[in-house]
Parts: sequence; structure tokens; C-alpha cells
Amino acid sequence: MQARIENPAKLFPDTTKAINLIHKATHSAGVPTRTLELVHLRASQINGCGACVDFGARQAKRNGETDERLFAVAAWRETPYFTDAERAALALAEAVTRIADRPEAVSDEIWADAAKHYNEKELAALVLWIAMTNFFNRVNVTIRQPVVQSWE
Repeated sequence: MQARIENPAKLFPDTTKAINLIHKATHSAGVPTRTLELVHLRASQINGCGACVDFGARQAKRNGETDERLFAVAAWRETPYFTDAERAALALAEAVTRIADRPEAVSDEIWADAAKHYNEKELAALVLWIAMTNFFNRVNVTIRQPVVQSWE
């Protein structure tokens, strides 16, 4: 697959600075990196972003994620591999990613479950990270960003 255009972030270098600041902030809020990586992977699966699924799985693997958990992210509800906190984060990621699919995109139940496991700063980081993932997914899917096999 060939990208339609150069990645917009490369064409507008100031966007890369902003993206890096959001990345740094969300990863410093106290949410485990593994959780953020699972959330990124799940949203990317939903959005069909091959580049982000590939990169996200590889990044998670480099940071110690197991194959069992990576293979099971798409079916996280039906597997025993995830903690209650991770399940709450994955449910939040799905709701935010599928925001147009139901009248109350992020139900009070989903939010309350996440709030049981994460404080306000951590919830803010999760929301921003999910939004950033959806941002990347939408850019990459639109421009048909191919999977880069040399992430390492």
C-alpha cells in the first residue's frame, strides 16, 4: 500500500511538538504504560488503522506485554487476561472511539467503572490518550499510511 500523501505531521513540524507534549503528559499521569498501550491497540483495532495496530502491538511487546494479552485485546471481555482496571480502561476506549454509535456515547456506568480505578488526573490522561489515538487513526486511515516494518 502506498500513502496518498506524506504524513501531515511531517509537513507541519509544529504539530509534532504538540503531539509529543500530549504524549509526555498522558504518560506521566500515573496510568500504567501497559494500560495506555492496550487502550491504543483496542481503539486502533476498532478504527481499522493497520499502521497503529502494528506499531501499538510492537511497542507493547517491547515493553513486556505478553502474546496472550495482545492476541486477546479484541476479545478482552471474554478472556481472563486483563485486570478490572484494564477492563475499565478498555471499555472507556471503546465507548470514546465509538462515540457516534449510541445516544449516550460514554455511559455513566462506563465512566463510573473507570472512576473506581483511576483518579481524576488519570482519567484525564486516559481520555486524552484515547482522543490522540483516534486522531492518529483518522489521519493514518485517511492517507492510507502503510505499516512500517522497520519500527525497530
